[in-house]
Amino acid sequence: MAEDKPYAPGLAGIPAARSRVCYLDGAIGKLQYRGYAIEALAESCTFEEVVYLLFHDALPTEGQLEAFRGELEAVRTLPPEVREVLSSLPKRGHPMAALQAGLLAASMADAGDQAADPDHHLRTAVRIVALTPVIVAAWHRIRSGLAPIESPAGIGHAASFLHMLTGEEPSELAAHVMDVALVLHAEHTMNASTFACRVVGSTLADPYTTLSAAVGALSGPLHGGANERVLAMLGQLEGEDQVRPWAEERLARKDKITGFGHRVYKVKDPRATILQELATRLFAESGRTPIYDLAVRLERELADLVGHRGIYPNVDFYSGIVYQKLGVPTDVFTPIFAISRVSGWLAHLLEQLEDNRIFRPTQIWTGDADRKLVPIAERG
Repeated sequence: MAEDKPYAPGLAGIPAARSRVCYLDGAIGKLQYRGYAIEALAESCTFEEVVYLLFHDALPTEGQLEAFRGELEAVRTLPPEVREVLSSLPKRGHPMAALQAGLLAASMADAGDQAADPDHHLRTAVRIVALTPVIVAAWHRIRSGLAPIESPAGIGHAASFLHMLTGEEPSELAAHVMDVALVLHAEHTMNASTFACRVVGSTLADPYTTLSAAVGALSGPLHGGANERVLAMLGQLEGEDQVRPWAEERLARKDKITGFGHRVYKVKDPRATILQELATRLFAESGRTPIYDLAVRLERELADLVGHRGIYPNVDFYSGIVYQKLGVPTDVFTPIFAISRVSGWLAHLLEQLEDNRIFRPTQIWTGDADRKLVPIAERG
């Protein structure tokens, strides 16, 4: 029973797929979707353009983008069956669980031989991108005792979500900030939720079920939700003079400081840099958030204390501050991650199905073997 296969806990460093979707070099902070730098995409492209890029491996022309926006808008509506399911859920439940339930209900409402029809895969992918923010916004309003709002016609994906969530038309800057945030979270190579998506998709489960599995992986606190915890952490600090001694105490106890460090990045996450700039633009329009000053001070102190160890802010450190300023409820932060990341998950799913092989990893046996069965009457 000897085993000579190497064991990598959590499959760390083990390639699980060949992919053209996203490239990441954490040593120098390089993140690219389909070969395009995240900085360029965040500055020059809308989320719809990025989704098109992830799905088609090419940026759209003006005509293709207009058609793609029309496709999204045509299916950006809540099926009555899904609304009925959402209305029946416990109101104290987490929005991520509601999103999973909504996607599974949508699967049952959307007939089609999804395993055998590649064209249906792409149509369903577009529908899921359009439907995800509708589910998140509808659930928030339902649990608040309000009726879901239909998406207004002729506005972008990000603006539509904010309108459906709050019931108010967002400012141009607010819509832009949300749009850029969606671009920044759209894809990030082979993390836990993407791997879950590819594993479930490799069984030829329908795309809704596959995406529900990815949402489930993201709901775990080791993957999603860090931006919520960043706000709670910063809320413990009563002033900037407390920041360094607080940080030194946490480091002495070897406690993790939420929002800092990354399994891949050894420099500041490029997405954190962009989100920080977005935060300052929001503050210029609607007033500065005091918690931001604490965040900046903490970043500066930790750069001095642990920067030499490659521990810098990740994408979660400033994203919660941005969402809070946009008026987004704290427990909707991670669903916003999902609203964006469905595009990357679906790009990986479509890629997986191009030359699919079901995942079947092996294991290293650590138990007993060839044990003798003792009749129950003779067991001690």
